[in-house]
Amino acid sequence: MSKYTEPSKDLLEHIGGKENIAAVTHCVTRMRFVLNDPTKADIKEIESIKLVKGTFTQAGQFQVIIGNEVSSFYNDFVKIAGVDGTTKDEAKVAAKQNQNWLQRMMGHLADIFTPLIPALVVGGLILGFRNVIGDIKLLEDGTKTIVEVSQFWAGVHAFLWLIGEAVFHFLPVGITWSVTKKMGGSQILGIVLGITLVSPQLLNAYGVSGAKDIPVWDFGFTQIKMIGYQAQVIPAILAGLLLAFLETRLRKIVPNSISMIVVPFFALIPTVLIAHTVLGPIGWSIGSAISNVVYSSLTSAFGWVFAAIFGFAYAPLVITGLHHMTNAIDLQLMNQFEGTNLWPMIALSNIAQGSAVLAMIFINWKNEEEKQVSIPAAISCYLGVTEPAMFGINLKYGFPFLAAMLGSMAAAVISVGSNVMANSIGVGGIPGFLSIQPQHMVMFAISMVVAIVVPFILTVVFAKTRMNKFSFKK
Repeated sequence: MSKYTEPSKDLLEHIGGKENIAAVTHCVTRMRFVLNDPTKADIKEIESIKLVKGTFTQAGQFQVIIGNEVSSFYNDFVKIAGVDGTTKDEAKVAAKQNQNWLQRMMGHLADIFTPLIPALVVGGLILGFRNVIGDIKLLEDGTKTIVEVSQFWAGVHAFLWLIGEAVFHFLPVGITWSVTKKMGGSQILGIVLGITLVSPQLLNAYGVSGAKDIPVWDFGFTQIKMIGYQAQVIPAILAGLLLAFLETRLRKIVPNSISMIVVPFFALIPTVLIAHTVLGPIGWSIGSAISNVVYSSLTSAFGWVFAAIFGFAYAPLVITGLHHMTNAIDLQLMNQFEGTNLWPMIALSNIAQGSAVLAMIFINWKNEEEKQVSIPAAISCYLGVTEPAMFGINLKYGFPFLAAMLGSMAAAVISVGSNVMANSIGVGGIPGFLSIQPQHMVMFAISMVVAIVVPFILTVVFAKTRMNKFSFKK
């Protein structure tokens, strides 16, 4: 009998038994259940199990936080429960039974952008580093940049743009690939489609207004402007969805004997044509409208109001999964306005959640069992991964979560009020400092201090008052 046997039996009992489990899998720290009847799960009893560090429900999945031992625990649990393990994709499909249409839409957005995040993070860091060595006059009494006095760093500056351009200018290739993969289409067709949106022979859409002559494809009876959609998000998503739709539908009606020839041909060519004549212009207009509204709101005289609302509400958005929509907005902002004032607030929210956990470590310093959860959670939160902190500590007690929201709100107001801009999305939390445009780094540093100090103080104050009876979890 292993040390996971009894906890596994307890979890199985309190989750509603084998018959209540539609699917089960695990990630790095959590067991992920899709339950036939979520109301049968006794959350209080589950959280009383010694190995369990917290629970929460997200995207239709009931998730039990175990920690680094989750893999071994999972193996024992599926044996004792007599259930077959499932893949994450299979669990997501099963979880749709517990989701409304909005949750499903946000889930699709998350599935599209999640595979792209490593590249976007690297690209953001590269742009930040290039700005530091190429734009800030650090040498010779503040008159020259590092690039201007060093041929080596000038070469590094030029070379790194190779990666930055690949990440951001050719972003539609990644998006159309991810969409077709998500929708069950041929991924190589998605890649080809993306390349047709950013081909070097196309005029960059951002240069259209200054172009004297826009090249066209001349068909005699009509012409199509040769305009590309470099760095565009919505046109790429729309085009990818159309390609996947056509391909999957054609597969159902075309005989297998000729499907290899017919399906790719009649899926790709109409999609490319419609993308350049209909979906591209429409997607461009939608993306521009969204980014204009967000940017205008945050830079207006009442920008601090919008900043306060976003800073306060971002953490609850993470719980619902609605925060995934900010990826598309951030990317649109950075390409249209050469930076995003939205992403710095996200990084500050991560820091604020970590600071609330830091306060709980201070308050419960003698509680060795809780420190096993809170210390790793605080560290990961400061590095941009908020789930262990939010679900394992802050939401468990309630008042630290509120303190973090208030601290995030204060930091966001300072950030937006100082016009802080990031080059792109990057590593969340404290490392997010590297993605901030050089001229805004001082004010962002001040905002970071606020995001650290305010939640810490408020959490301690709330703990000493009746607020420690307040909880988001019932």
